[in-house]
Amino acid sequence: MPSAESTPAGIPGVELTGPWPVGRYAVRLRGWLRERARVQLFGEVWGWRVHGTRVYFELRDADGAVPCAMWLNDLERLGLAEGALADGVRVVVAGGPDYYPGSRTSSPGFSFAVSALRVAGEGDLLAQLDLLRKRLDGEGLFAPQKALARPALPRSIGVVTGEGGKARDDVLAGLARRGWAGRLVWAFAPVQDRHAAPAITRALQDLAACADVEVIVVARGGGSLADLFCFCDETLCRTVAMLPVPVIASVGHHTDRTLLDDVAAASCSTPTHAAETAVPCHCGEARARLARDARRLAAHGRRAAADRARTLVRLARAPAHHVTRQRARLHQLLREVRAAGTRRMRDERALVERERLVLTRKAAAAGGDAARSRAALARTAGRVERAADDAIGVRAERLAALSIALAAHDPEQALARGYALVEDAAGELVTTAQAARAAGAVRVRFTDDAVEARIT
Repeated sequence: MPSAESTPAGIPGVELTGPWPVGRYAVRLRGWLRERARVQLFGEVWGWRVHGTRVYFELRDADGAVPCAMWLNDLERLGLAEGALADGVRVVVAGGPDYYPGSRTSSPGFSFAVSALRVAGEGDLLAQLDLLRKRLDGEGLFAPQKALARPALPRSIGVVTGEGGKARDDVLAGLARRGWAGRLVWAFAPVQDRHAAPAITRALQDLAACADVEVIVVARGGGSLADLFCFCDETLCRTVAMLPVPVIASVGHHTDRTLLDDVAAASCSTPTHAAETAVPCHCGEARARLARDARRLAAHGRRAAADRARTLVRLARAPAHHVTRQRARLHQLLREVRAAGTRRMRDERALVERERLVLTRKAAAAGGDAARSRAALARTAGRVERAADDAIGVRAERLAALSIALAAHDPEQALARGYALVEDAAGELVTTAQAARAAGAVRVRFTDDAVEARIT
């Protein structure tokens, strides 16, 4: 019994023994629990983990749960295959209640001390989970999210995760690796316990209601299937399937598979991978690629402009060459017409002279027929004159038409309309700016006079 000096007074009006030191009571409680009857329990394993020389797990069913502990050497003596004990496995255990009293530096703890264990098969919760997965798949709820288009470079990303978890830093690291500098909208929610699923559902709905959020990431680190069971909630999965915004799930590790992974648009093994999946395009590489494309487009534009300029220069020279050819052709035609007219007039005069000479001789030979001969000669001369006049008229009209055509191409007429002719020192025409710069000094002809000029 404690000494009177160290024992405080009890609570007035409370008719209970004591007060007793808490350590002594904890030891008595442990002894009392260990005296309870040893029994066998069956249920499903959840939260299986090995720590030091003991293994810890919870034994659960639909009505309750009991924390269990077992010595590692006792488990190894069972000779179970590797992986035989995992979350959701149904087992039968033998043992009794135990209690760790704790101390000033450690917490107390109750557990069911397991001395023997037998695997009884797959648990009811896993079977129910498999049935729910098949039902959701049969209703087509695994397809809507995967049919949504995900942007290559979203401007705004929503993230649902625990406020103090490591997943938050992993998401930021993944986005930094992509060089992304957009807007992040955080929606913090619990990611483990019975309150997690409704909170995550509300967070997803709130983010989907934001008009500028283009993709949502649900991130949580690793854990046992029991820790991740909130992501198998039916209401949560149905809500995600109907959201108009693509959801990327990153729950647990690559060995974990929740119903949210099946319903989401994409499933990733880590939060970092989820962030990289949300931004599939590396921003730095995209900027460099755009810069290269811009330079290539500018070079192509310069080449196209140069090609078009050369074509325009060639087309600009064509009218001048055409006018020169036509002018030379018209001058040649004019010379030919003049020569042909001269020859025709000479031939016609020679013919008239021969006819006149013949008629004169006939008139002299006829003697008495002089009067008739003179009349015939006069008629013939008139006919010859009319033929000559007709020929001269036709030639005159032809010459007038050619003169009009020649005047239309006459450089003097172009000068009268405001144009000018540029000639170099040798008197050759200068038709391009490049030739003018090469000539240096040029002579510019206007309609009234010519001036000297120097190209600068």
